[in-house]
Amino acid sequence: MKKSRGGNGVDIAKAPSVPVQNPHNVKGNKEKVLEVAIGRAVRALRRQRNVTVAELAKSTGLSIGMLSKIENGVTSPSLTTLQALSNALSVPLTSFFRGFEEHRAAVHVKAGTAVEMERAGTRAGHQYNLLGHIGANSSGVIVEPYLITLTEKSDVFPTFQHEGMEILYMLEGKVEYRHGDDLYLLEPGDSLFFDADTPHGPDNLISLPARYLSVISYPQGD
Repeated sequence: MKKSRGGNGVDIAKAPSVPVQNPHNVKGNKEKVLEVAIGRAVRALRRQRNVTVAELAKSTGLSIGMLSKIENGVTSPSLTTLQALSNALSVPLTSFFRGFEEHRAAVHVKAGTAVEMERAGTRAGHQYNLLGHIGANSSGVIVEPYLITLTEKSDVFPTFQHEGMEILYMLEGKVEYRHGDDLYLLEPGDSLFFDADTPHGPDNLISLPARYLSVISYPQGD
């Protein structure tokens, strides 16, 4: 996607016209969900033991193509196949079903109860309220949603830099936000999505108070 300077943002005409995922999609039947859970478990256990797909195929007598289908949740492995994988990876058979049985967490934060945080680089007048947090999970991704409030006392600085991706959604006020060498004018309803490894931050506070949502996602550590 092409990005222009001066706050014009992304050329929407060149952006993908169809999202990769349908956010309202309902997953298939329970059997399909079980296949995906087993596949994730096989892949995770194999990687933990530093075993390649080819090596696991050789030790189990399965083809590389079949193992790939199992790890991607495309096919349902038989009990005999699971037993072979169990023996090859030296794990109990039940290890493949833990991801299917584990509880999926949700965090509900009532208005006014979000935890106020101090993130690295935060200055006086920059208020960060963490809206929820789920640690280790099956997705392999950590997501941190913040409600950020900037006041007339805010110390402006474009020095945030961290791993992952970030999206901002402007709720109130007007801010010029820097990402690398580019400046973007953010007004209510505007959003900005970017690679957070590039230096970024509010550069010019035009209309205060300013409030925006910031959602940061990054890979889950081992």
